[in-house]
Amino acid sequence: MTTGAIPPKLLHLAWPLVLGNLLQTVYNLADVFWVGRVSSEAVAAVSLMFPLSWMFVSTAMGITAATIALVSQYVGSDDDRMADRVVAQTVLLTLVVSSVLAVLGLSFRRSLLTLIGAREQVFVEALAYIEVIFLALPLTFLFFAFRSSLQGAGDTKTAMWLVFVSAGINVVLDPFLILGWGPFPAMGTRGAAIATFVSRAFATVAGIYILLDGRFGVRLRLADLTPDAAILKQLVDIGYPSTIDGWARSFASVAMAGFVARFGANPTAAYGIGLRLMSVTWAVSGAVGNATATGVGQNLGAKTPARAAAVVRTATAGTMVLIGGVAAVLIAFPARAMRIFVGDPDVIAEGVVFLRIIAPFWALFAGVMVIQGALRGAGNTKAAMVLSFLSRWIFRVPVALVLAFAWTLSVPRFGLTIRGLEWGIDGIWWAYAFGMAASFVVAVVWFRLGTWTDGVIDDGGNSDDASGPQPGRSGSEHDEELIDD
Repeated sequence: MTTGAIPPKLLHLAWPLVLGNLLQTVYNLADVFWVGRVSSEAVAAVSLMFPLSWMFVSTAMGITAATIALVSQYVGSDDDRMADRVVAQTVLLTLVVSSVLAVLGLSFRRSLLTLIGAREQVFVEALAYIEVIFLALPLTFLFFAFRSSLQGAGDTKTAMWLVFVSAGINVVLDPFLILGWGPFPAMGTRGAAIATFVSRAFATVAGIYILLDGRFGVRLRLADLTPDAAILKQLVDIGYPSTIDGWARSFASVAMAGFVARFGANPTAAYGIGLRLMSVTWAVSGAVGNATATGVGQNLGAKTPARAAAVVRTATAGTMVLIGGVAAVLIAFPARAMRIFVGDPDVIAEGVVFLRIIAPFWALFAGVMVIQGALRGAGNTKAAMVLSFLSRWIFRVPVALVLAFAWTLSVPRFGLTIRGLEWGIDGIWWAYAFGMAASFVVAVVWFRLGTWTDGVIDDGGNSDDASGPQPGRSGSEHDEELIDD
C-alpha cells in the first residue's frame, strides 16, 4: 500500500475483507431466518442477544485494533521479526481476556438478560442461546487475533476463505439444529448457538495452524508466547481505547435494545431484523475501514503521511457511494426485505418504518466507520474512541430518551419544566438517524485537522532474529523498535 495507484491497491486489500464480513453477516441472517420459523419470541430473543453478543465481539476487535496498527507499521518499516512478536502476544492477551469474560458472562447470564429487558418466553429462548455463545468467546477472540495479524501484514484473502467455509458450516447446520431436521432434535435458539460454536471452532483451529505455518506474512512462534511485559503494555496502551470504544458501542446497543423491548415483541423483532439488514452496511464499511487501517499504518510506517490521507479520502468516498446504493434499494422495497425473514404483518409494518427512517443515513455512518479505521491504523485509537462515544452516548441514547418516552424533569430554580416528546418507537428510530448524521460531521472535521498522521513506532536499531529470514518474507532485520504512546 506504500506505492502505486491507490484505488486498485485499496480494492485489492478491501474486497476480501468486505466479502468476509458479508459472509459473517450471512450466517447471522441465517440464524434469524431459521429462528423465525420457530416463533416471534425466538426472533425477539436472538434480536436482544445481538447487541450483547456484539459487546464481546467488539472487545475482541478493540484488543486486536492495536495488532493491526503495530503489525502494519512494523511491516511498513521492514521489521518482520517484531511483527511476529506482536502476533504472539496478541494471541496470549486475547486468550486470557476472552476466558475471563466467558466465566463472568456465564456467572451473571440471568442478571444480564433481566437487565436488557428479556421477559417470559423471550427470556427462556435468550438464555438457551447465550449460554452457548459465552462458551464460544475464546474461539471468537482467537480468530480475531489471527485475522488482525494477517491483515496488518497485508494478507486479507486467507481469513476470507476461512470465514467462507465457517459461514457455510453454520448455514448448513442451522436448519438441522434449530428445527430438528434428520436425526437431530429441534433445539430452537440453542441450536442456532451450537451451529455458531461449531463454525467458529473450525475457523479458529485453522487460523492458528496458518499462523504457526508462517508463510502468510507473519508467523506465530511458540517461544514468543512467553509473556513479554513491554509488548503487552504496548498492545494495551494502544488497544484499550479501542476496547473501551467497543464496549461503549455495545453498551449503547444494549441500552437501545432495552428501550425497544419496552414497546413489545413486534418492535423488538423488527428491530432485530432491521439491525441484521443494517449490519450488511456495517460489514462493508467496517471492512473498508480495516483495509484503510492497513493502508494508513503501512504508509505512516514508511513516512508518507500525505499518501495515507489520500487512502482515507478514496476509501471514504467509494464506501459512501456503495452504501448509498444499498440503502436506496431497501428504501424502495422495505416490505420485501422484511418478508424474507418473518411473515408476521405487524413485525413487517414496524420494520418498514424502521428502514424508511434510518436507511437514508446509512451512507453517512459508513463514512464515519472508514475514518475511524484510518485513526486506528495510525494508532490514534483515542480519537476513534471519542467518535464512538459521541455518536452513541451523546447523539443517540440521550436523543432516544427525549424523543421516545414520556417523562418530566422540573428545575424549580430556573422555573423550567422539561418533558419527553413521547414519539414512541419512532423516536428511537429517529435517534439512530440523528446520531449517524451528527457523528459524520464531527468525523470529517477531525480528519481534516490532520492530527492523526503521527505513527506509533520510532525508528530504532536491530531486532534480533535467531531463526533468520522466513519463506515468502523480507529477510531484512532491524533493531527492535520502541512503541510510544
